[in-house]
Amino acid sequence: MNTSRATKPFKWVERIRIAILYAIGLLFLFPFYIAIVYSIKTPMETAESPLSFPKHISWSNYADAIEASNFFLALRNSVVTTSATVALTILVCSMGAYVIARNNNRFYSFFYYLFMSSIMLPFQVLMFPLYKTWADLHILNTLPGLITSLTGVQIGYFCFLYVGFIKTVPRELEESALLDGASRYRTFFSIIFPLLKPINMTIIVLSALGAWNDFVVSMVLVQKKAVSTLPLVQFQFFGEYTSQVNMAFAAIILSMIPIMIFYGFAQRYIIGGVTAGAVKG
Repeated sequence: MNTSRATKPFKWVERIRIAILYAIGLLFLFPFYIAIVYSIKTPMETAESPLSFPKHISWSNYADAIEASNFFLALRNSVVTTSATVALTILVCSMGAYVIARNNNRFYSFFYYLFMSSIMLPFQVLMFPLYKTWADLHILNTLPGLITSLTGVQIGYFCFLYVGFIKTVPRELEESALLDGASRYRTFFSIIFPLLKPINMTIIVLSALGAWNDFVVSMVLVQKKAVSTLPLVQFQFFGEYTSQVNMAFAAIILSMIPIMIFYGFAQRYIIGGVTAGAVKG
C-alpha cells in the first residue's frame, strides 16, 4: 500500500506534464487554424466571427489570390532561388569547412572564429552596405543577386556545422588517397564529400527553409514584381489603410504547401546530422 500511495503523486505529475504538452501543442497549432479558417471565409464572416469556422466555405479566396499575386511566377522564382541557394551553400560551405577543419593553425582558426562571429551579426547591420554594393554591381532586382545574398547570410552557421562534422571523419581515409596521387579536389569530392551525407541533408533542409521563407533580404534587394518571391507577393495584400486578409491567408497557405511537403520527407535528417557533428567542435 505504501508503494501504491507513493506512485500516486508521480502519476499526477505525469498527467500535468501531458496536459502542459497538449496546451503548448494547441498554442502552436492555433496560428495554423487561423490561417486556414481565414483563407476559406468571406470578409463579412471574418468581421462578424473572427475565430469561428465558416458556415459556407469560400474557395474563391484562393483563385483571387493566385490571380492578384501572379502566384505561379512567384512560385517559379522561389523554387529557382531556393534550389540555387541550397546548391551554392552546400558547395561553398563544405569546401571552406574542409580546409578549416584540416588545417590547425592561427590563420584558419581566425576564419573559423570569423564565421562563428557572423552568426551573431544581425542582417540589419549589413543591409545598407549590401544594397549599395549590389547597386554598384547592377545586380539589384535580379535572381543571381538574391541567390548570392541568401547564400552569404547562411555561410557562417553552416560552416560551423560542417567543421564540427568533418573533424569526426578520420584523416587516414584522405591520407591514403593523397599517397596514391589524388589531388586535394579529387580527395574531397571522391572520399570526403560522400561521407558528409548526414550533415548535407541537414543543411539542405535548413537552407531550403531559410531561403523559401526569407522576407527581409528579398524585400531589401527586390522591388520588381517579375523577380518577387512568394513572401514578397504575400505582403502586397497588406496596404497602409486596407488589408485583404482573406486573400493574404489563402496565398500563405498555398506557399506553405510545397515547403511543408519537402520538410515532411526530410525532417528526419535534421537531428541526425547536427548531433553527428556535435562530438567534436
